[in-house]
Amino acid sequence: MNKIKVGIIFGGKSAEHEVSLQSAKNIIEAIDKEKYEVMLIGVDKEGKWYLIENDEFLSNMDDPSAISLNKSENLLAIIPGEDKNQLVNLNGYNRLNDIDVVFPILHGPFGEDGTIQGLLKLSNIPFVGADILGSSVGMDKDVMKRLLRDSNIAIADFISYNKSEKYNYNDVKQKLGMPVFIKPANLGSSVGISKVNNEQEFYKAMELAFEFDNKVIVEEGIKGREIECSVLGNDNPICSLPGEILPTSDFYSYESKYIDESGAVLQIPAKLTELEIEKIKSCSLKTYKVLCCKGMARVDVFLKDDGEIIVNEINTIPGFTRISMYPKLWEVSGIKYKELIDKLIQLAIERHNQEKKLKTSL
Repeated sequence: MNKIKVGIIFGGKSAEHEVSLQSAKNIIEAIDKEKYEVMLIGVDKEGKWYLIENDEFLSNMDDPSAISLNKSENLLAIIPGEDKNQLVNLNGYNRLNDIDVVFPILHGPFGEDGTIQGLLKLSNIPFVGADILGSSVGMDKDVMKRLLRDSNIAIADFISYNKSEKYNYNDVKQKLGMPVFIKPANLGSSVGISKVNNEQEFYKAMELAFEFDNKVIVEEGIKGREIECSVLGNDNPICSLPGEILPTSDFYSYESKYIDESGAVLQIPAKLTELEIEKIKSCSLKTYKVLCCKGMARVDVFLKDDGEIIVNEINTIPGFTRISMYPKLWEVSGIKYKELIDKLIQLAIERHNQEKKLKTSL
């Protein structure tokens, strides 16, 4: 049998570039080489695509704080509207052989927000993960929270601000109390997030968040256990056992997630009652469907002392680093890393084939 050709796109033009490199490294190491032929497509911080043809595609690959992309001489372009040979090597202007499916592992803006998904869809290339709509609403925390609220899914109270709007500490304190969390609306991996307890911290945190996005959300602080669930599937998704984050610092920061392996304890699976597990899984699946997700996502919730479940956010391209929750939760739920990658690729091809049957003209 011919191998399925998988393009793994990683890096990207976002503050989560280094996280993407770590995720891609693990996927490339784990993918079944007997079944899949891998094409590496690295995207630098300016957004340029490179065909990487050797194993030395990363520098400092074992140091999350210094990891970087080794660019090649082979710049890539993509031709929308074609059914085959959509990728062009600009070093010689020759078209590359067909690519069967793309696994985009681009965290954050320009990768997780519907941009790469739209480009791949225009180019008739199947891709792993959420479609354009699911990616967009999952990325924008403001829009995401409004959709969840309208579907009667409990969320933390919040206020959103555009860069042109005035904001005032006393107004926020009166509505949300203290502490609050201040976040860029369209970013993940805890980049640009601050926990705020007073007026001085508030204005400093707002300035920091606006460095990364033109829209910022301010959320009430929720006291509860931090629980995460992995979801897998298209029309009939399934949910993993929940896991719990036990931060050793004030909150689950970027450093705790990706750099300091002792920055948090991951309780996998979480110590929960059967009833709590079922309620969290049910809430995660409902969130996944309400936000129009496909392929995969990780749903993060708070479990309060009174049993109430508060949805914090969804991640449509969750981390695949060696300390990431998404693959770890599936492993304890019975799906090993290699099998998980295989299932995600098959789900992408399945959805693409289903969409090809739709009419595009009368």
